[in-house]
Formats: sequence, structure tokens, C-alpha cells
Amino acid sequence: MASPFAAVSFSFFLFSFLSFAQSSTIGVTYISRLLEIQDRERAPPSVQIAAAYGVLHRLLPSHSSSFEFGIVSKEQCGGDSCFMISNHPSSSGHGAPEILITGVTGVEIMAGLHWYLKYWCGSHISWDKTGGAQLLSVPDSGSFPHVQEAGILIQRPIPWNYYQNAVTSSYTFAWWDWKRWEKEIDWMALQGINLPLAFTGQEAIWQKVFRNFNISHLDLKDFFGGPAFLSWSRMGNLHGWGGPLPQSWLDQQLLLQKKILARMYELGMTPVLPAFSGNVPAALKYIFPSAKITRLGNWFTVGGNPRWCCTYLLDATDPLFIEIGRAFIQQQLKGLFNLVSNGEGLVADFGMTNGRIPDLEGTFLDSELIEESAWKNILTTDQLIRRRWNMNESAGHIPSTANGCLDYGLCCYPWLVFHGLCRKAMWSDTFDENTPPVDDPEYISSLGAAIFKGMQSGDSNAIWLMQGWLFSYDPFWRPPQMKALLHSVPMGRLVVLDLFAEVKPIWITSEQFYGVPYIWKLARFRLECDIDASRLMTEWYKEIRKTAVIRNSQMRNAVLSV
Repeated sequence: MASPFAAVSFSFFLFSFLSFAQSSTIGVTYISRLLEIQDRERAPPSVQIAAAYGVLHRLLPSHSSSFEFGIVSKEQCGGDSCFMISNHPSSSGHGAPEILITGVTGVEIMAGLHWYLKYWCGSHISWDKTGGAQLLSVPDSGSFPHVQEAGILIQRPIPWNYYQNAVTSSYTFAWWDWKRWEKEIDWMALQGINLPLAFTGQEAIWQKVFRNFNISHLDLKDFFGGPAFLSWSRMGNLHGWGGPLPQSWLDQQLLLQKKILARMYELGMTPVLPAFSGNVPAALKYIFPSAKITRLGNWFTVGGNPRWCCTYLLDATDPLFIEIGRAFIQQQLKGLFNLVSNGEGLVADFGMTNGRIPDLEGTFLDSELIEESAWKNILTTDQLIRRRWNMNESAGHIPSTANGCLDYGLCCYPWLVFHGLCRKAMWSDTFDENTPPVDDPEYISSLGAAIFKGMQSGDSNAIWLMQGWLFSYDPFWRPPQMKALLHSVPMGRLVVLDLFAEVKPIWITSEQFYGVPYIWKLARFRLECDIDASRLMTEWYKEIRKTAVIRNSQMRNAVLSV
């Protein structure tokens, strides 16, 4: 999205499924399976609880002992996204826990903490420029207000709370260090956000990928944009503007991304990683002269200067597209999660000592174990892994041997490194303000299928998260073209962001994206907050209530959150 709207994009979410009964059942079933996989592949409860205490300590360092946190099952809590607050049964005054907060994930625990501080202590927690953390009303330890005897149960009707858009990184994030990112991730958790974008550091990954396609370091100097323009460079709107980027900055960003992902996973979040969209350096056209590479027209800026404008797009139907897409996903997973045989590289990357990564509390890693020569010798049985990693609780589904690894050498053991999910959300926007060259629905369908195949060939469990800005921005996308793109991906493997839904809701005019799961997203949550709040809170809900889907109770997985 190349909009001047917000310094930050935020969402009130509608995750809705399907406008007719048969497809609704399919969609609900698939997403339910996805949630089950997420549950069993999250960080262990002890890791999420430790991360939650870390947030509490940074927010209220003098009150760390006033709260006790715990993870509970969805059955205990009554939903995918819920938390419970109660008076601590053994509270005995100063120095002892007074309030017990439990939730299904670390994020839910933090949402519960925020809820308690806001509604029982009169506190306010926001970004610094919208008030910051106003905590003077929080009482001293030993005098926290008690909740009702039966406790409080808050069940949010949505499984995923999405945050950011594709250009946020160039508005603000590009200038952040780990201290600032840590603060933002704390804020995300306190707001209940569990599906954030994670785009930092991808240029260092692209360097390694393109090197394997004979693209030189010099070729990439004119490909990557400067920090303030990287978002539009990544989307293929311009190239090289504001660059070149020093290698030291690229390396620093990659290390920063590893810390970001570690903390997100520790709190139980599901980061959304980038995927290949077809945007390629000019040199690729000369190295592969037979490849279907098109030079696009001038975008809205850089004065039509060919040095900066008119980027190159590799046709998704070209075999090279899938090769590059697969290579990027594999290199990204290898580079960010390091679940490969040469584990000593991981230790070097993080400067690990005694099994710890500096500044990453809650990350349980054993450097001696990682440094062993081959993962196949250590990834054997459930019991062995737990013994070697000093783990006590069940970590969910575990392949019985190393044969459970993916065929390119990445093993899916989520508690080993960053406690990562095997099933990842991937982001690709080939047509963001770039109109396809042909409007034939069959051609568009082949493009969408090829884009997803590129993701799937690198990660067989990938989910494509598509920014829906193109449908509100470009009149090219009429119903036949929209259907062709949206239905080119297997049901449940594509989720669309209705990016401008508070002003121009596409779900209403597209029969709810023709049956494809989508997220209702607010794009204009800027500091001026020039939105009519009453309209925001009521009008869109009224529109949903008008639909036959609601009247027929077929929208069972429709979820609303404000």
C-alpha cells in the first residue's frame, strides 16, 4: 500500500468465512485445523510465562511480585482467545502475589494484564505520542484492588489480531534498534496482537538468494532502496532510491529480525514473514534472457528516471519464479531459524555463552547441543530431546525421528530455536499498485497458483496472507479477475486483508471475497484520529447484520473485535 495515510496501521478485526453454507463448512474446518496446529507448535507454557513476566518487569518493575501468570487450555478458558483474572488464593499482603491472570497464550496473559490495569487501576497504555504508559494510578504492592469473587473471564471472538501494513517499516520501523522494538512488541502483547508482520532484515536474505542466481553485490546496490523507501522497493514500485545500503546496516537488520522473531514466538505470536512477489533486479533479465521479465511503467514518484523507476517483474508463470520463490523461503527459514546441521553458525550469530542469547530472556538454548556436528544425531525421540534440553512439559507433536524433517534439511522442532511454528504465514503482493499485463481470468488464475506454488515449494505448510489494497486501489480488479486470483489458491491457504475496510470495504461488494477467509482491517488509525468513532464502532457492524449470512447463522466463524 503506497498511501500517505498513517504513520502506523492498526486493525479492528473481522476474520470472516464464506458466504454460502458448503464453503463455510470447509473454511471453518480448515481454520480449526490450523488453530490446532498452532496450539501444539507454540512455545512451551513455561517459555510464554517467562516472556510475560519479562513484559511485566519492563512495564512495572516494582510490581513484579504482585501478579502470578499461568497458561490454561482453550477448554478451561472457553475459546481461542481468552483470559481469566482472579484474586490470588494465597494473597497475604505486601510481597506476595495478589492477582492471578491466566490465558491460552502469553499474549492473552498480557491482554489480561492490560485489561486489569485499565479497568481496575485506571491506567492507560499506548504509544508514547498518544499518551504513553500512564501508570501513576497503579497502587503500591499489597493494595491492589480485588476483582469480584467469581473472577473475570474475557473471551475475545477472534483467533487472530493482525497488526501493521507493508509500508509501516519505512514510516518508522527502519530507524528502530532492539530496545525500541522490544518496547513495541511489549505493546503488541498488551494490546492482544498475535499476528504481526515481521519484515525486518529481509535484504540480507535476498543477497544470499540472488547470489545463487549469479546476481552480484554491485547489481543489488541499485536494487534495494534506502531505509525510508525500502517498503516501496520491496513492493516493486521503485528501486535504488535512497540507496545504496551499507552492508553493516543490512547485517544489523538481520540480527535484529532474529531478536524480533524470538520475542514474538516466546509470547505466543505468529509472525508473518515475506515471500517472493516477482520483483527482481534488472541484471536478472540479462543473466536469464529467455525469462519472462517485464519492465513496469512509472510509479507515482522519482520523476520517471529509469535509474529509479520502472522496476522489473518476473512473470509468475515462468519456471524461474518458483525457483526463486522456493530459494527465498528456504534461505529465510534457514537464515532466521537456523535449524540446520551446522549449528555452530547459530552460536556465532548470536554471541551465545552458556546457552543464553544476550538480552533475550526466556530463550532456552543449549550451545553445547547446538554445536554438535549433525542434527540427525540429536533429533531422535521425544524423551531424548526433553532430557537434553532440560524440558519437563509436553511440547506437543514430535516426529519420532529426524525423518520428520522437511526435505531441504529444516527440522520442525518448535521449542529448539525460537520456538517457531512450522506452519507460517507468508506475505506476497505481486500486484500492489502494479496492474497485471493481461486481464484474462485464466491467466490471472495461473499467476496466483504459481505465486502460491513458490511459497509452498519452500514451506509445504505456508499460508498466503494477501494485502487487499489492490482491490480498492485499481479498477482492473472486476469480479472475474478477483475470483480468478482468489480461487487460484487452495481453500484455507489464502487469507485476504480488507485493508481499507473502514472507508471502502471490499468484503461488502465482493460477496465476502467470494468465499475466501479475510480480515477486516482499519488502515487510517493515525495520530489525528479523524475517524468518526461512532461510525467506526457501529456502522460496519450494522452492515454485517444486514447480510443473509448472519441471518442464516452460516457465518459461524465471523468474529468481531473493537
